[in-house]
Amino acid sequence: MAKNLLSFVCQNCGAAYNKWQGKCDACSEWNSLAEEDTTGVTTIPVSARSKRKGRTFNLESLTGQSNDAPRIASGMGELDRVTGGGFVRGSVLLIGGDPGIGKSTLLTQATSLMARAGHRVVYISGEEAVAQVRLRASRLGLADASVQLASETSVEDIVATLSEGTVPRLIVIDSIQTMWTDTVESAPGTVTQVRASAQALIRFAKKSGATIILVGHVTKDGQIAGPRVVEHMVDAVMSFEGEGSQQFRILRAVKNRFGPTDEIGVFEMTGLGLREVSNPSELFLSDRDLGSPGTAVFAGMEGTRPVLVELQALVAPTTLGTPRRAVVGWDSSRLSMVLAVLEAHCGVKLSGYDVYFNVAGGLRINEPAADMAAAAALVSSLCNAPLPTDAVYFGEISLSGAVRPVAQTSARLKEAAKLGFGRAVLPESARGDPGGDAGLSLNTIGGLTSLVADIAARGVKPTRDNSKSTDAEKNTAPARFKRQDG
Repeated sequence: MAKNLLSFVCQNCGAAYNKWQGKCDACSEWNSLAEEDTTGVTTIPVSARSKRKGRTFNLESLTGQSNDAPRIASGMGELDRVTGGGFVRGSVLLIGGDPGIGKSTLLTQATSLMARAGHRVVYISGEEAVAQVRLRASRLGLADASVQLASETSVEDIVATLSEGTVPRLIVIDSIQTMWTDTVESAPGTVTQVRASAQALIRFAKKSGATIILVGHVTKDGQIAGPRVVEHMVDAVMSFEGEGSQQFRILRAVKNRFGPTDEIGVFEMTGLGLREVSNPSELFLSDRDLGSPGTAVFAGMEGTRPVLVELQALVAPTTLGTPRRAVVGWDSSRLSMVLAVLEAHCGVKLSGYDVYFNVAGGLRINEPAADMAAAAALVSSLCNAPLPTDAVYFGEISLSGAVRPVAQTSARLKEAAKLGFGRAVLPESARGDPGGDAGLSLNTIGGLTSLVADIAARGVKPTRDNSKSTDAEKNTAPARFKRQDG
């Protein structure tokens, strides 16, 4: 009789240890090790475990012809944009997101639209009963769609059922953490079970040509739960993001073998489900507080799509020894760099101020081109000087205080002109862009000092009572930021 082999497996990254320890050495996660029985752990069928001689196979030439992978449109333009034009047959996608963000709603709508287009679509839930899925479809007005439903968690039973008759075009597994396979003697949801279940479903997709979407849980840090190897095995990994208090939802491709990874799909959560947003700039700029200091409009790019979004900054005096720096929607390290450049090269003293920075609408920005818009919002809040309401800003700030050019200047300007903006503040080297100015008045900036001087010249107002300022503050503050009396 085989001896039971026990090991402690990290539920975050899949690393295995012979004994328990508080911290995983591989991913540095605390209290993530769980005991698992690894006796007989294998993903190879019993009939194929006997020793056999390897078979030969044909090798193909790299110079051979290849056709584009056939795609199937989902019926949702924003979803097709992120996938690269539709689902590739035989591909496996992994979608993760916070609980309640709308993953099941998104997939219920996509499967219903594909079923109405005449495709065979199967939705298998390991978390909900069939009646609960029907209730959600009825609430979304999709109860008449011919989607085939099942509530099942056994991978072997799922593969056997799907292999009969016509192979489905799309299969949704909600979620992979609830699946289990007989080839592994551990509890469902463990790292070993998730890995083995994903491998079995991926083999079925490649063999049958069906597209499979796996729904994945996420950890408290926003990472997809389970072993990292699952993300390597699938063809695409997508993240469904959004703030619970906001109606906006962003579908972002983290990995995509058949399309770009920098595209986003924008949705609005309504009472009737998710509504596609074809022009996200209008949505992110809606209900702007015009004329308020500390706000700047950034002309950014998300893949091939220009997106205009409002950046908000609040610079407030503090009596604490260590000022607070709070950032939502942007890289905190990037904000620290912009603050350091402002203080080192522009004489803007921010060591006695708390800084709060936010990207409106719940969007997360990763572009360095947001540097200049962020700096403009910060200086505007510090000086209490509102920026022009018809201006957009973009440009990367270097550590020397220079403003560097960014790509796709023409697309940014055209989007700003389409939304009614009249001027753009951009790097000086971008003036000769072959795309033209799109009819906007261009204000080119060679260095960050010029931008700070322009904002300060708009009229500096006191941010607090001048009589309470110390002599040291008055003597050390830059002349353009000194408080005006009277």
